[in-house]
Amino acid sequence: LKRTSLYDAHASAGAKIVDFAGWEMPVEYLGVRAEHLAVRERCGLFDVSHMGQIEVVGPGARDFLQATLTNDITRIGPGQAQYTLLPDDDGGVIDDLLAYALLDRFLLVVNASNIQACLDRITALAPAGIEVIDRSPGTGMLALQGPAWAKALTPISSPEPFSLQYMEATEATVAGVPCLVARTGYTGEPGVEIMCDAGQAPAIWDALMGTPDRPDPAGLGARDTLRLEMGYPLYGNELSRDRTPIPAGLKWACDLKHGGFPGAERMQREAEQGTPERLVGIMLTEKGIPRGGCPVLVDGQQVGTVTSGTLSPSLGVGAGLAYVSAEHAERGTRLQVDVRGKPKAAEVVTLPMVDSSPRKEHHS
Repeated sequence: LKRTSLYDAHASAGAKIVDFAGWEMPVEYLGVRAEHLAVRERCGLFDVSHMGQIEVVGPGARDFLQATLTNDITRIGPGQAQYTLLPDDDGGVIDDLLAYALLDRFLLVVNASNIQACLDRITALAPAGIEVIDRSPGTGMLALQGPAWAKALTPISSPEPFSLQYMEATEATVAGVPCLVARTGYTGEPGVEIMCDAGQAPAIWDALMGTPDRPDPAGLGARDTLRLEMGYPLYGNELSRDRTPIPAGLKWACDLKHGGFPGAERMQREAEQGTPERLVGIMLTEKGIPRGGCPVLVDGQQVGTVTSGTLSPSLGVGAGLAYVSAEHAERGTRLQVDVRGKPKAAEVVTLPMVDSSPRKEHHS
């Protein structure tokens, strides 16, 4: 198993370490619920150094990515980021990722489990003159998330990061370390993701933990429950090569107007005609916890399958994401989830499950 440069920090903080995509990663420190609520209410710090960073460099890089990824990358300029997907030839999802337009290159931040698959795909499609570089082994990445993120970061950063808007990135110095700081994240809360030389990541972690408004360390368990409440898909659960992004509700991240990327025609057809199943949020209306793989029932007949589920720390009820047949995908539809052989009453709910209106950030 691989370790990030922050492994010793996690171990000394008493983290419970698990195997995640071939990495020894902290799943929790003091408990998933406490870490989850710290991020929703104040601030938490995650190690996401296991994620992949792929640079695409060359005079035709933008045109190449426009023909390779689903979103319209011509809409972002230097210092901006965009959510997009890497499709296979049939429109199935190889990965979902963030693309950053920087002054002299594009940076793709991909899921840890898909680094090699993304590298193979992008390298195979790259024309002459386009360089594809794997920066993953040498890059550390921290996610500082929650309404008080700026209070924690400001004392140790230059320039001050307040002026960054959502999905913007800038070069900055944090704890004396040159970084790329981006207003991105996977929690639904305001915050930043900080990329730096892997060997320097512990200096940033320690500095943040030493500030007066220090964040709580948070593990992958809370990262998962936070994203689930927002309805954010997780590769391998909601996204795979078995489906295009359309039934997952990600048409907005697919530039079907211009097309030209692999699988675009299939996605256009699905967008126009609809798909047999759709990804929805579900909430149990009686005690129980849905888990991935649980059958979703209507009148005793299976109409779908749970892809992710948990006891929502924010709402205190069992909640999840599920693919269900299109005729049962409308909000308010009453369903049952088979939890260990016992049908539990549930209904289809709007995503996100928690208030997504911009929360007041704690700058003062």
